[in-house]
Amino acid sequence: MSILNGKEGYEEGSIIYRNDIKLGYLEQTPHFNPDDSVLDACFNHHGDPERVLKAKQILTQLHIPDLEQPMKQLSGGQQKRVALANVLITEPDFLMLDEPTNHLDLEMIEWLEGYLKRGNKTLFMVTHDRFFLDRVCNIIMELDDQTIYTYRGNFSYYLEKRQERIDNTRASIQRANNLYRKELEWMRRQPQARGHKARYREDAFYELENRAHQRIEERQVRLKASKVYIGSKVFECQYVSKAFPARDGQPEKVILKDFYYNFARFEKMGIVGNNGTGKSTFIKMLLGIIPPDSGRFDVGETVRFGYFSQEGLKFNEQQKVIDVITDIADYIDLGDRRITASQFLQYFLFTPEQQHNYVYKLSGGERRKLYLCTVLMKNPNFLVLDEPTNDLDIQTLQVLEEYLQDFPGCVIVVSHDRYFMDKVVDHILVFKGEGVIKDFPGNYTQYREWQQLKSKEEEEQKKKSAKTENSHPSKPVHHDSSRRLSYKEKRELEQLTTEIEQLEKEQKEIEEKLCSGTLSIDELTEKSKRLPEIKDLLDEKEMRWLELSEIQDS
Repeated sequence: MSILNGKEGYEEGSIIYRNDIKLGYLEQTPHFNPDDSVLDACFNHHGDPERVLKAKQILTQLHIPDLEQPMKQLSGGQQKRVALANVLITEPDFLMLDEPTNHLDLEMIEWLEGYLKRGNKTLFMVTHDRFFLDRVCNIIMELDDQTIYTYRGNFSYYLEKRQERIDNTRASIQRANNLYRKELEWMRRQPQARGHKARYREDAFYELENRAHQRIEERQVRLKASKVYIGSKVFECQYVSKAFPARDGQPEKVILKDFYYNFARFEKMGIVGNNGTGKSTFIKMLLGIIPPDSGRFDVGETVRFGYFSQEGLKFNEQQKVIDVITDIADYIDLGDRRITASQFLQYFLFTPEQQHNYVYKLSGGERRKLYLCTVLMKNPNFLVLDEPTNDLDIQTLQVLEEYLQDFPGCVIVVSHDRYFMDKVVDHILVFKGEGVIKDFPGNYTQYREWQQLKSKEEEEQKKKSAKTENSHPSKPVHHDSSRRLSYKEKRELEQLTTEIEQLEKEQKEIEEKLCSGTLSIDELTEKSKRLPEIKDLLDEKEMRWLELSEIQDS
């Protein structure tokens, strides 16, 4: 992405853009003048009232209400939102986004998803947010072994086809190995002086030898977590309240109000909610880092917490990676076997070479991964993970997911990574702000489906109530309440039924084609534009169909 933006050089080849194309680029870690106001940080607006208005609209949608606030007073997540607004205001034709969902809360991620799906821009994203990839992208490019592999479909399609590619490569290597063994016998039997035909076969043998010795990157076998014991009593949150007092012109922030919860043995809980609703404060109270205002956390005697915090761990920069882990333990007991610290690091994709690197050479994502290993290496029976997926690559995320799925203790995960939550947790607490917490028995996707269904039912109920109020004025009027459909309305209802069926059929066909991998770029673009149009039409026609059906059934 840096090469495409001209921020980094390259040895050969060329990058050619259309002459009139307008580019927009969102950096992974944006930088601003700390003394600039939010509005000034967005652009040099030069008094253009239209662009100022657009900036205000987008910033408001991104929950940045104070446009005169200095940038130095904003959190990392708020600065990322300002950078996002900065890019969207320019209305680029080609939008490049580097980890666009990092530091955004769920509400903002879902807003961005909807914005990008509705638009007609070309998007090029680097992201580890697999849920986001699944919902927004229709082409996935994987960079592996100095080669770019292209998959014309969403993330789920990519996973399926990537596995097919790996399986085919593995089968090809196996066939080459079988043939290599036969040819090796022939080579050993033949005299040194060979004829032309034999020399041709000899050349083919060396080519076959290279193919047979080809290596495909194999993930480690699934790492089963160690056998840990945890008693029947885990923790009880006994009517806990917590609030932060008003200061600097900001009102009082209520985190919990007489909240009760009894945590069960082997439970895997997810905590979601917007930034600032108190998710991290809740787990810090559980761990005894922050005291509650009232109430208490009664923690079982057998509980051994393993805490992965957002702040991370301060490492000795001059220490080697392997030494960081062996300072904790030389071995980890997995019940049926013991593995060394080095083997444990390999499970989390630290190669032997990387293990002997110094900490200061590690990238941000590698440091987070090492920190995670230090938490797990201590063999806790209750894992508390606060945003564990930030900056981790997809392969490491898959290793961590498998580890947590098999983990025999308790887990609490605070995360905005919806794909990760769906894989790991069995129920969630939703922090809605002002001390309101919803306990939902299911994963994140199930919660969203329930929420959408509930919203739809509430909307229909409002329309029914409004219709009832309109048909019953304040003064009693005696009239025939049995409303009948007119002939025109009957025809409209029949027509709507047909149109809805056709739209649903078209929607299904487009979704199947988008995941088929057979469409050209132009066809992909066309279908991607048509899909949101169909969904809007369906919403509109289904609502009208419901209105007419209610009259018909009354």
